[in-house]
Amino acid sequence: MAEPNQLSRPDPALFRNYLRILADAHLGGGGGRIDPSDVVQQTLLDAHRGLAGFRGGTEAEMVAWLRRLLACNLMDAQRERRRAKRDTRREVSLERALAESSSRIASFLAADQTSPSRRAERNESERELADALARLPQANRLALTLRHFEGKSLAEIAELMGRTPAAVAGLIKRGLADLRRGWSVEG
Repeated sequence: MAEPNQLSRPDPALFRNYLRILADAHLGGGGGRIDPSDVVQQTLLDAHRGLAGFRGGTEAEMVAWLRRLLACNLMDAQRERRRAKRDTRREVSLERALAESSSRIASFLAADQTSPSRRAERNESERELADALARLPQANRLALTLRHFEGKSLAEIAELMGRTPAAVAGLIKRGLADLRRGWSVEG
């Protein structure tokens, strides 16, 4: 019998909202001319093209592979926007930052879940959380991801979003309430 977190038929599209949350957070809502949806779409296209070469067998390996593809596509989009020379230090730090954001998503959901069935449940919960976040209004979703997944302060978020810290606190509060309500109904 296969382990619970084994992928029977990997489908990168299941992770669309998860990737969107990471892209939104790393573009900080101020991606300018970079649309996170475009970067995620390119990542999923790359994943489908390269699926035959994917050697992983678990959801965790799929997520790590997709994060690497997303990091590359974010770097390409930023490089194209700036028309600057390639800086591999940024690429490595972006990949590390995406991994850290992913870890924050997991810790937002659960503490120590080490059995294979617990890991599978956590992976499914991460996707469900990303799906629930995707249903929130953009401003609430961005404020929540910057605060809880990127660890930014209210003042930093306010500056990024062009709002007051009090307005950001309200976005976070309403976003969490909507998230809890929506997740309890759907999840």
